[in-house]
Amino acid sequence: MSPTAKPAIIDGKTKVLGGVTVIDTPLVTRAMDFARTQSEPYLFNHAVRSWLFAVRLGQLQGINHDAEVVAIGTLLHDLGLTNSFQGPKRFEIEGAAAARTFAREQGLDDRRVQLIWDSVALNSTPSIGLYKEAEVALCTAGIGVEFGFQYDRIPPDEMQSILAEFPRLEMKRCFADSVCRIVKTKPETTYDNFAGDFGERFVPGYKRPSTVDFLMDAPFEE
Repeated sequence: MSPTAKPAIIDGKTKVLGGVTVIDTPLVTRAMDFARTQSEPYLFNHAVRSWLFAVRLGQLQGINHDAEVVAIGTLLHDLGLTNSFQGPKRFEIEGAAAARTFAREQGLDDRRVQLIWDSVALNSTPSIGLYKEAEVALCTAGIGVEFGFQYDRIPPDEMQSILAEFPRLEMKRCFADSVCRIVKTKPETTYDNFAGDFGERFVPGYKRPSTVDFLMDAPFEE
């Protein structure tokens, strides 16, 4: 993680959300409002919990980072699962493009915009995201808590406070349904990401092509 990242709290302005002390700036408020207006309630709550988990993991480990970037990256990481941003590319890329547009419209510089794009685009690829810059790694880790990864790093009383303010609202079923809709409507975007896992488990007839077949069938003699 970058040793030159900005401090976790910018200008010292904070608020408490779900029992967690988070940065409180107009930019973060606009990102939260944007996520709320675009997302189903379960997906919005998932995004906010991911942010709070990312914040706590950063605080508990003393990781310096740009707190606004982490807020935007986590709050907007699933825009590609919403009705407004379902283009032809895999959902993480559609979401990253939407988050990048939002960030540019807010006047963020190219470096911060790129960190937000990476946070969203890599949110379902922790084997890469966790080894990127502090902001990307924290977004990845916070989102991962929602799937049980590093769950035990969040103290139980804090976990209960977060869940009480932002309940899961049948997260397991609703999230699976959202991903399966993508598998059914644009399966070509699901072969090299975790969406294919949902296809194999829940969508009859779904089958990923094999990378081995691509290699062996490539138009070369050897």
